[in-house]
Amino acid sequence: MGQGIGPAHRLTAAERLELQCRVRAGATYAAAAVLVGCSAKSVQRLLVKTGGVKSRVRPRSPLRLSLAEREEISRGVLAGASCRHIAAGLGRAPSTVSREIASHGQTGYRAWRADDRAHQRTRRPKPEKLAEHRRLRREVEQGLARRWSPQQIAARLVVDYPDDPEMRVSHETIYRSLFVQGRGALRRELTRCLRTGRAQRRPRGRANGQGQLQHMVLLSARPAEVEDRAIPGHWEGDLMLGRLGQSAIGTLVERQTRFVMLLSLRRGRLAEQVKDALVARVRALPAQLRRSLTWDRGKEMGEHLRFTVATGVQVYFCDPRSPWQRASNENSNGLLRQYFPKGTDLSAYTQSHLDRIAAELNGRPRQTLSWQTPSEAFAHIVAMTA
Repeated sequence: MGQGIGPAHRLTAAERLELQCRVRAGATYAAAAVLVGCSAKSVQRLLVKTGGVKSRVRPRSPLRLSLAEREEISRGVLAGASCRHIAAGLGRAPSTVSREIASHGQTGYRAWRADDRAHQRTRRPKPEKLAEHRRLRREVEQGLARRWSPQQIAARLVVDYPDDPEMRVSHETIYRSLFVQGRGALRRELTRCLRTGRAQRRPRGRANGQGQLQHMVLLSARPAEVEDRAIPGHWEGDLMLGRLGQSAIGTLVERQTRFVMLLSLRRGRLAEQVKDALVARVRALPAQLRRSLTWDRGKEMGEHLRFTVATGVQVYFCDPRSPWQRASNENSNGLLRQYFPKGTDLSAYTQSHLDRIAAELNGRPRQTLSWQTPSEAFAHIVAMTA
């Protein structure tokens, strides 16, 4: 019979979360019960009620803070440590820790409560705002009845209720409430009050271009010497994604010699992390072999200007959906799939492991190099530029 403190003990939210984490980590019911102070039967009843330990949602992204990381933040807050000190211990950006503490309150910060709130915020679908706020819905319906556009209604609410944040709604929310099945907080017949009278709408993107890379130098501005591969030192790069897109490695290919370098991104593939990995790798090259880098328009290159300042290497960006403009890199990525099949967890590979794989690939004879290997061709160029 499992140990416990009796059937009268009711598990708190913190205890329930702790039990689920312990069992998910491999602890037996009895061991988890002893740690929390309840009976093994209580653990069993909890897991039956919650559907067991297998997550019913998508796996947590490695970009999100885990419960273990939040526990470290909680300990740091109690010890009076700075956000920068806590972040250094976690391998995270100080701004990440600062936002986490600010969003959940520095006073009385608790890891389990912050993790639970974060999980609730990520749940989908979100409650429909117009379905929850009757006063707001009534104002929107009255505006539509007067044949105002959703944009006019949204702007007028700010004017009429300047000090009431509850009386705010975007025009896209109004459109979704009218058109999207299952989100119909507004009466369907109100679509006839719109100027077009349509019953369908495609949401518009943000007009300010947010999410697009800024200050890109396009491929059309790349020097002609890059295209004919006559001069070495021009590189192509990309990310190779792992299982569910939750891990990645960076790939670099020198255009003339087809020499491949791989970058470990075990700490993440955000723009700053990719920039740091690229800078460290490119700076190790001779100056004559640092001329340009061609990349696609992925957001991981959001720090391309700082990369150029740090290395002196100009980054050129391909046209949208044009992988053939990085043909050498695409071909090399295809060869690398022999080592990293789709569905592989790429976070398991260290930099030394990646270097060994790159060395093996660079040791293959290539017809385009008159059956030289990329390593031989690259070594010859390095010797000439030394």
